[in-house]
Amino acid sequence: MSHQFDRSAEDLGNAIHLEHVNVQVPDQRLATLFYVVGLGLTRDPYLMVSDTNMWINAGQSQFHLPTGKPQVLRGHVGLVIEGRNALLQRLASVASKLDGTAFAFAEHNDYVEAVCPWGNRLRCYEPDAARFGRITLGIPYVEFEVPAGTAPGICAFYPAIMGMPAEFRNGDRKVTAVKAGRDQQLLFRETDSARPEYDGHHVQIYITDFSGPHRRLEARNLVSREDNQYQYRFCNIVDLSSGKLLFTVEHEVRSATHPMFMRPMVNRNPALTNRNYAFEHDQSHWAMAPDQYER
Repeated sequence: MSHQFDRSAEDLGNAIHLEHVNVQVPDQRLATLFYVVGLGLTRDPYLMVSDTNMWINAGQSQFHLPTGKPQVLRGHVGLVIEGRNALLQRLASVASKLDGTAFAFAEHNDYVEAVCPWGNRLRCYEPDAARFGRITLGIPYVEFEVPAGTAPGICAFYPAIMGMPAEFRNGDRKVTAVKAGRDQQLLFRETDSARPEYDGHHVQIYITDFSGPHRRLEARNLVSREDNQYQYRFCNIVDLSSGKLLFTVEHEVRSATHPMFMRPMVNRNPALTNRNYAFEHDQSHWAMAPDQYER
């Protein structure tokens, strides 16, 4: 054999896709200016088209933005989006209309940070096969800021309860990385800073062993909601030995048999306008072509 492959590098564990991040917003117009016009993402044309909710497509993942009291994720969302200069121009174009809100954006070495009108932070990266795999448009990770000393316990929780591989990294800021799908992670980074109380935002994942985690969560009284045949929820991440609460964030857990699993999502090409329209260039591709990625 000429090649020795690390087969474990392709193991996902139980979670196969991180589909959406859900935060409430009080104003759909301002949300449209930020997520659609500024970031260049796409409002889902098929579902949640009234003014009570808005689903924003980002590759094969989404932001869900129901109307309500604003919710702010304690951490940030990683977003892969191609074209830094174009992104900066779009964000600058909406600045005056978002004046007086928490909206801001700034360039950093390897990402652009964009802050939504209510304070949610996104780090926008160029595609990078070494870091994000084939993703050219999508959500490769969600990072939560957790209390000091909790990352090791969180690292133990996910494999034992959810069947999701996790890695504890003991660096300057301790962090647990949990596999949530192909080239997708949930990150839990320790901080000494005071964090606001949990306000109800959530993330949604698809898993293959649907009943096993449910049994283990139920045994610890951690199932917070039974939605339907294909979906349940839990909020609390606990220490496996003591039962002590480590961190709270709602997880919407769906089976791979859920009717909406991997449904096709429309992603527009934000560079296209009525003035430069080119036939069959309406859509953006969310994954790299073979010549860009395969090694």
